[in-house]
Order: sequence, then C-alpha cells, then structure tokens
Amino acid sequence: MRVDLSLYLVTDAELCRDAGLERTVMDAVEGGVSFVQLRDKHASDAEMIDQARRLKAALAGSGVPLVINDRLNVALQSGADGLHVGQSDTAVQEARAALGPEALIGLSINTLEQLHSAPISLLDYLGLGPVFATQSKHDHAAPLGFEGLAQLAAASPLPSVAIGGLKAEHAERVFQAGADGLAVISAICGQPDPCAAARAFLRPSR
Repeated sequence: MRVDLSLYLVTDAELCRDAGLERTVMDAVEGGVSFVQLRDKHASDAEMIDQARRLKAALAGSGVPLVINDRLNVALQSGADGLHVGQSDTAVQEARAALGPEALIGLSINTLEQLHSAPISLLDYLGLGPVFATQSKHDHAAPLGFEGLAQLAAASPLPSVAIGGLKAEHAERVFQAGADGLAVISAICGQPDPCAAARAFLRPSR
C-alpha cells in the first residue's frame, strides 16, 4: 500500500491533555497531517484500544491512516490500520503474520546495519532517526543529523519518514536529504493551534 508520509503525527498523551487527543489529531489533520501514529507509553492496552477506536472513527473518510506504536494487541483489537515498531519492540515477522498483508507496518532505523538486516519485504515504510536529540524519548540512539539522514534515505528501498526533534523550519532540509516526510510530536501536540502548527510544515520556506 502506498502511503503519504509527508507530515506524520506521533501523539503524546501529556502534550495533548489540555485540548484532548481527538481534537488535537483532527485539527492537525485539517492542517495537513497525512499519517497518524498513536503512541502512549503509560496507558494500559485497554485504554489504548479505546483511544484507537475513537481516533479511527474520527479519521473515517479522511484518508489518513492510523497506526499503533509497538503494541500489537492494541492494533489487532482496535481495528487500526497497522503498527510501527522499534528495534527492540514486537518483531516485524510476528506483526505481519498477525495483522495480515493489508496492514501498514513501519520500522524505526538508526544505522545502515539495521537497514541492511531489516525484513524489507514485510514492511511498508521506515522511520529514520533521530535526526536531532529529542525530549520525547530519553533512550534514543545517537542523532543522525541531516548528513546521516541523507545516507539512510539514499539506501532505503522503501518510503521513509524522518523523526527526532524536527520543526517546521527543518522541512526543506528533510526533503532535500531524500526522506519522504517528517514525523513530529511536540511541534504539533501541545501547540496552541495544532491546525496552524501543521500548516507551518507545508508552507514554502522561500
């Protein structure tokens, strides 16, 4: 399945608390978000399943897919469009077998070694990063910078989305590096106007 990774929103429950998860996501989609990943490291599976079902219903008809971060059971029980996994999360092979051929599955990649050993035939896209250090994940790998991002993007046989400390002013550099989009958290979640925050990524910088 071809996916639009141009502006990929990763949710943060704490940052979305004031406005609410669904309102934040839908405002961001109105502003141009093309892909949503539900991520919540502290919620129970039952809580995430409920969140995912509500988001899936809200996104119906928008053409914007919803994937779940890491938790295969949540993806299965909620009817989400797929799963995004890290190097130490659910195995891609297990996820594909459980979710079936139509599901969207993404894998986080930080090095060429990880890229070369990835089960590419089972994946739909790759998340490349972190480009910069980020407060949203304290145990992240060493930042790649734009040069490292370009190296991974050039070697990737799949569509790729850059992640890690990215803001609207980085959009042009990310696309120049060869990635197909940007994944963002705090640059949209928790902003006073998520719609306007999303639009800022799509506005030409010159």
